[in-house]
Amino acid sequence: MSQNESDQRLVARVQRGDRRAFDALVIKYQSRIATLIGRFVRDTDEVMDVTQETFIKAYRAIGSFRGDAQFYTWLYRIASNTAKNYLVAKSRRPPDTDLWVGEGDPGEGSVEIENIEEPQGLHERDQLLEALSGGLDNLPEELKVALVLREFDGLTYEEIAEVMECPVGTVRSRIFRAREALEKIIDRGDKSEA
Repeated sequence: MSQNESDQRLVARVQRGDRRAFDALVIKYQSRIATLIGRFVRDTDEVMDVTQETFIKAYRAIGSFRGDAQFYTWLYRIASNTAKNYLVAKSRRPPDTDLWVGEGDPGEGSVEIENIEEPQGLHERDQLLEALSGGLDNLPEELKVALVLREFDGLTYEEIAEVMECPVGTVRSRIFRAREALEKIIDRGDKSEA
């Protein structure tokens, strides 16, 4: 049974009133949704609050879920909109994605970069992290969201289009522009060292 078939069966059970089926969906997707929200909201407690609010909204709206999109794509859209609404309400700008180097679980809103033992490698890694962090932080929100969903969350262009409610061509363009902007930032960092 594929993931989508499994989700469809759980959703059908929830729509018939089975709360345990929704609990199964929460358990299955809570970590991924919290990671997504963590890319927008920095404070851990706030991430958990927004994650909980996302699942409450999903539960209330699941009766209208028709299965046109995969369940997790639908849930990602709710999470993304909930995080954006939270930030607007708090008048905050989304923070950059954390880039994790070292021990621990890189699956909690971060991307692991190999720990390079040589001093030169460490210096280069630190510069790359600084450039990427600053670059992501300076991207317009629509470019940043598209790039994060593609590179960090592994969504397809079609899934990102559903989450962001825009055409696939727009998603491709945003990801291209985001990568291009990051490349320029990294290149500027390399040239300043020469």
